Amino acid sequence: MTKKMTLKTIEQNEIVCLYSIRFEGNDKSEFERFLAEFKDNARLNKDFQTIIFALKKIIEQGALERFFRTEGKMNDNLCALSIDARSLRLYCLRISDQILILGNGGEKTTRTYQEDEKLSGYVLDLQKFDKLLKEARKSGNVKVENNIITGIDKTVFEI
Repeated sequence: MTKKMTLKTIEQNEIVCLYSIRFEGNDKSEFERFLAEFKDNARLNKDFQTIIFALKKIIEQGALERFFRTEGKMNDNLCALSIDARSLRLYCLRISDQILILGNGGEKTTRTYQEDEKLSGYVLDLQKFDKLLKEARKSGNVKVENNIITGIDKTVFEI
């Protein structure tokens, strides 16, 4: 079964642009779904606030490498925003210091995300999207220019 997705702009300024993937049929992006799930979770509130604080820093300073933990494979842009967060993870695609694509995430209760079906699903969706985005860039349909991905607003990706 294929899923269709688009990119939604979450935040944009001169320094950075934050996007999130949104699946067809969902009114919320994956990042907005993450926020809705964890914003009122008292047990994970400290981790959640740490992630929100890191996102504010990213909006001010850019999507600098130091904010992320590399995840995934050597040839993809997958990373986790988990600075000082003990168990809550937000998975992202760090395209550059100026462009970050936010995915979804959750509580990491296993040694690796691969051992958790939910987290593994979020990661696989981002990895597939990353591959499709690279193909779209290579074909010229989509371009990354400073802090903007041009041509993305009309592009529907199928994974």
